[in-house]
Amino acid sequence: MKVFVIDVAKCNGCYGCQIACKDEHVDNEWMPYAKPQPDTGHFWLKLKEKTHGQVPKVRLEYTPYLCMHCDDAPCIKKSDAFYKRPDGLVILDPVKAQGKKELIEACPYGTVYWNEELQLAQKCTGCAHLVDEGKPPRCVEFCATDALRFGEEEDFAEEIAKAEFIQPPVEGRPRVYYLNLPKLFIAGEVWDPEEDEIIEGAKLTLTSSTGMTWEGTTDGFGDFWFRRLCPDTYCLKIEAEGYQPVIKAGIKLEESLNIGDIPMHK
Repeated sequence: MKVFVIDVAKCNGCYGCQIACKDEHVDNEWMPYAKPQPDTGHFWLKLKEKTHGQVPKVRLEYTPYLCMHCDDAPCIKKSDAFYKRPDGLVILDPVKAQGKKELIEACPYGTVYWNEELQLAQKCTGCAHLVDEGKPPRCVEFCATDALRFGEEEDFAEEIAKAEFIQPPVEGRPRVYYLNLPKLFIAGEVWDPEEDEIIEGAKLTLTSSTGMTWEGTTDGFGDFWFRRLCPDTYCLKIEAEGYQPVIKAGIKLEESLNIGDIPMHK
C-alpha cells in the first residue's frame, strides 16, 4: 500500500510541489483518473504558509497539503463517485463526478474542488497515471529538499512510527504522514537595564498548566526560544547569577508568542 511521508522541517517554501501539480494537470487529461485541472481556483496540492510570532522573533513554516488518501475514507462512504485503488490511492471518478457539486462537501479535509468550466468535482489523484508507470507523483519528483516522499508503507515504517496526521480533523485513517508538523513557540530576550546589556547564560524554566517543564538558557544575544509547544497556559521562571529571579505567570499561548524584552535587576 502506498503512502506519502512529508517532513515539514525540510520544506523551504519554494512552492515547487504546487507548481509541479499545476504543470502536470492543467490542460492535461489523464483518464480514467482525471480531466484537466483549471488554471486557477484548484490546489490539488497546496502549500500552506503560516507566520509564527511577532517581530523580531518570527518564523515562517510551510506545510504541503493534499488529499489524505484515507484507509477508511469518509468521502467513499458518502458517494460511489469515490473509490479506493488496491495500492491505497483514493480516486474521484471524473465520469461519476460530472455535475455533482455537492461532492466538494464529502471530504472533511477540504481537498475536493469544483471545476466550473467542466461542471465537475475534482481532487488530487496521487498522479495515479504516473504511479501506474512505476513513477512517483510529480510533486514528489519535483521536491528539491526531499520533504515529500512516496512509496510502499513498509519502506517508511521507521518514519511512520514517529509521524503525525494533519490537524484538524483526524478522520478516516489518512495515508499521508507528517513529520515535524508546525507547533507553537515562546521566545524573548533577557537583559540588564542598568548596564544596558543582554544577559547571556540565564537559566529559564517553562512550566505548563499540566506540570510539564522545559529548561533552556539565553544565547549570546540574550535570546531564548521554547519550540514545539501546544496551546496552554505557561509560567516562565528566569534565573541568573547576581540577579533577582523573574517569574512571568499566566502566559496564555494560542499562537506563537514573542514576549519581548525581560529586564533583570541585581
